[in-house]
Amino acid sequence: MRNALFIAWHDARHQLRQGSTLLWVFVLPPVFFYFIGTVTSGFSNTMSGATATPIVVSARAPGFLREQIDMRLRDNSFAPEWLDEVQPDAEGELPRRILTFDDNLSDRIEAGEQVQASFDTRASSLTRQYEVIRVQRSLYTALADIVTADARSGGALSAAALVELNNETRVWQLDVAPAGQRTVIPSGFEQAIPGILVMFTLLVLLTSGGSMLVFERNKGLLRRLAYAPMSRTEVVIGKWGGRMVLAVLQIASAVLIGTFVFDMHWGPDVPMVVVVLLAWAAFCASAGLMLGSLAKTDGQAAGLGVLVANVLAALGGCWWPIEITPPWMQSLQNFMPTGWAMDALHRLISFEAGALSALPYVLTLLLGAAVVAGIAVRSFRYE
Repeated sequence: MRNALFIAWHDARHQLRQGSTLLWVFVLPPVFFYFIGTVTSGFSNTMSGATATPIVVSARAPGFLREQIDMRLRDNSFAPEWLDEVQPDAEGELPRRILTFDDNLSDRIEAGEQVQASFDTRASSLTRQYEVIRVQRSLYTALADIVTADARSGGALSAAALVELNNETRVWQLDVAPAGQRTVIPSGFEQAIPGILVMFTLLVLLTSGGSMLVFERNKGLLRRLAYAPMSRTEVVIGKWGGRMVLAVLQIASAVLIGTFVFDMHWGPDVPMVVVVLLAWAAFCASAGLMLGSLAKTDGQAAGLGVLVANVLAALGGCWWPIEITPPWMQSLQNFMPTGWAMDALHRLISFEAGALSALPYVLTLLLGAAVVAGIAVRSFRYE
């Protein structure tokens, strides 16, 4: 083992002397933390209603019902702007969200006539359905107010009847809270930091770790080790250990930056989070060793590393919460090593499901690391 540790230490030192490796290990992850975390936190604010969503309400002569509908829209985190008629802007674009009512809204309601309402939005597919639900909830609540106020006033619906209804203390109050563990979909830095950490660890180990092994083989450096007084097993373990050191440094750097720069909260089971990350580091070290053993050129190793890392990151939930993807993609995540790591981290950090909930994923990652390492050992060659 002394020879293996010697190789691991010098391999890690050599990799950390490369400018590109330092860039991908220490510089780019915080940049991606900020960019992805900022983008997805904006999405989170929209979904949670923390930021009011602008909406244009087109209603010619809405009458006294305008105030009631306006109030219900604001209750559902909209910021309505009322217009008699919607006109395109200077660039010919209509507003992003338009809620349209028939003319003379209040008069027609008082007369018992049916009123049509339509909602158009250019929001992305991630938020469109949520906006539709909020608009429907606003209108159904306003309709319930109208029915109640009309019944209390003996069929003489008026603005005063609605004001009286609004000022009354509600007899029944409904408190809504999640049962059991937290169930909020991870977003913002809570999604971005674990996701980018998992992706970059795999990316760096596949590219730098794989390319370095190919380079050493093509330059005859591995052949020299074959003549050294050490076994093949010691050489392979040393090469794996060097990549493990690089993976641990990558993870440690990301955790420290995430904690002290982006105020990342790692949940109540930090020791288990560390275990998950070490299991992931072991898998990435084995993957880098395998790719370096199978690839014929360092360019091939780098290209395949980038492709594989990005595909696995996208399908494993590193770029976005897997909970917002279609069911087929959520099922596919179960077969992705990135998915195992992300699911385990989200269970510990976002859902606070307890340390034991991540144990099956740790065992799966370790088993995957052993299988991949076995392939690497069988395919490892000195020349």
